[in-house]
Amino acid sequence: MKNLFLAAAAAAWLSASSATYALSEVRLKNGAGLEGEVIAEKADRLVVDLGFTVVTVPRDEIESVRAGSDSSGPVEAVAESADLYRTAAGLPVLSVKENVDRVGEAVVLVRTPVGLGSGFFIHPAGYIVTNQHVISGEFNITVTRFRRGAAELERVQYNKVRIVALDARLDLALLKIEDAGDTVFPAVPVGDGAGLNEGQPVFAIGSPLGLDRTVSQGIVSARTRPLDGQLYIQTTTQINPGNSGGPLFNLRGEVVGVNNMKAMEVGVEGLNFAIPSGVLKNFLRNRDAFAFDPRNPNAGFRYLEPPQPVKAAPGPALPAKP
Repeated sequence: MKNLFLAAAAAAWLSASSATYALSEVRLKNGAGLEGEVIAEKADRLVVDLGFTVVTVPRDEIESVRAGSDSSGPVEAVAESADLYRTAAGLPVLSVKENVDRVGEAVVLVRTPVGLGSGFFIHPAGYIVTNQHVISGEFNITVTRFRRGAAELERVQYNKVRIVALDARLDLALLKIEDAGDTVFPAVPVGDGAGLNEGQPVFAIGSPLGLDRTVSQGIVSARTRPLDGQLYIQTTTQINPGNSGGPLFNLRGEVVGVNNMKAMEVGVEGLNFAIPSGVLKNFLRNRDAFAFDPRNPNAGFRYLEPPQPVKAAPGPALPAKP
């Protein structure tokens, strides 16, 4: 009886598994490829069942993932390289909790000597997106990553952070961690903000007032809200000082916006704004045009006044000689 029960349970598990995942073709950047079932998708890797073994493929080695001929079920993730950022197709709609477990490690704390904000990895090599106003006027930037260890949460701080590009009008900045060695960072896919609808659930992860890993949830109030000549996503997702530069996610775990401001007036609640992902993609594709040059006086960085010569104070008058 026990063996029959185990056999039935195993058959049910196999049936459920085959109904959840379909064969996919994983194409690698070196030209090689493999075919199997994508059984798990993480920000930095895919886990593929080849039938006789299970392999883990780093995300930065993948050129594309395409659905195969088996149509028994949806593929959990279909990723495609696109410049510095990644896009995805076929991602399942998950709960906020499930999404936080999947993408939470890609959100970081960005700190300068005069303030802090949030950011997120868009590339496994350590490229981070944040707001320009988070780092404006500063060269000394540190990034704190929150990595899940075997028994506890590990805070890893990186002190050598380079400014790659920034633009004050768009309020976007691209950073690069330079002291990470061969670390592969968990990057999140950038979605299509134009596909948002009013009333659609969204959520944010960031560090409001330094309270890192804070999650807030809301809905899209307006997909295109014009403010000062720019279009923003208006949401009810709570955004506070420290959330700036953090990601706004849809329920597929895709970044659809970059949180950057809120209405802060007495009696005003639930008016929060994010830069659409389409603007972010355009900024990243044209990052050479926004390349940071510290010698450029228009870069928006503070410079200390050079020391000025000090004139000696006149001494007391000497008596005239007779």
